[in-house]
Amino acid sequence: MQELEHALRRSSAQGVIFGQTVANTVGVSGSDLECLDFLNLEGRVTAGRLAEVTGLTTGAITGVVDRLEKAGLVRRERDPADRRKVFIAIVPENLARIGRFYEHMHRGMVKLWESYSDAELKLLLEFATRGYETMLAATEELKSMVEAPKPKPAKKSKRS
Repeated sequence: MQELEHALRRSSAQGVIFGQTVANTVGVSGSDLECLDFLNLEGRVTAGRLAEVTGLTTGAITGVVDRLEKAGLVRRERDPADRRKVFIAIVPENLARIGRFYEHMHRGMVKLWESYSDAELKLLLEFATRGYETMLAATEELKSMVEAPKPKPAKKSKRS
């Protein structure tokens, strides 16, 4: 179990470092780039849906979308049926300039995945899916810990 934990931590940490390197190159923050990836996976979504899949607050998502829009990577689109509803959509031609940084890694991962049987791939898919769900729940728990009111220190009594 410890070896698995260490391997996953190394992989996660290296993924963060890789993503941050790409983010630095593109000129956005690492977390903004991760939100962009969620948009890439989800497609055109509302800010509320993006908050749901990332575990971030809607206020945080507004800032993310503002920064990604300023960088030309996403755009806000009004729903023609309900003008109050706004979707966040990727700007495909600008996303392509980021995609090239992932091509080498993607080829390597496909080669790795091809070395597994269908049954092994199914297990890996289940593990990755349940791992994401676990991390999303942990993010919610962390938010509640951070947002919880802090106890006020007891007042010292004055001695006369």
